[in-house]
Amino acid sequence: MAEATWEKPNHLAIPVTQIGSGRWKFLIGGLLILAAVTYLIISSTTAGGLYFITVKDLLSNSQYVGKTIRISGAVIGDTIKYDDKNLIIDFSIANIPSDYNDLSKALYESVNDPKSIRVPVHIEGQVKPDLLKHEAQAILTGTLDKNGVFQATELLLKCPTKFQDANPGQTIVQPSA
Repeated sequence: MAEATWEKPNHLAIPVTQIGSGRWKFLIGGLLILAAVTYLIISSTTAGGLYFITVKDLLSNSQYVGKTIRISGAVIGDTIKYDDKNLIIDFSIANIPSDYNDLSKALYESVNDPKSIRVPVHIEGQVKPDLLKHEAQAILTGTLDKNGVFQATELLLKCPTKFQDANPGQTIVQPSA
């Protein structure tokens, strides 16, 4: 009987020095990706930990000048000026204390206190929202310029007199038409 043997040609043989080097490349690449994902998660968590700052915090710390930040304040109704041709909104907001139990009461007291800390707001390129009214809570994103005017790029409004919270388990009854 004839015996058959098979030998691998020399041009297909893998040199001993390259065995396992693919595994090291894969391992190093995987560790780099893991490190990048970990860094992104940690940096976004620490940066997003504070949703907004108060007007008092904004004006009491000069480090915020020129930086993009988010602030919250109570809209002072008689300061609202709207240029509908150029889509420019100017108004002022008053500081809302960070420790309150009733938001509507805190907004009322902030707006009607002549000693409350206030900052003027300027927004360009935006139509005046219906909720931009006296005692509405404004949450603004933008920068504080060197003149003390907050140059807003985004405006969110909350009006506690328009909405009421439902208690857990409470059925909300729709008016019949």
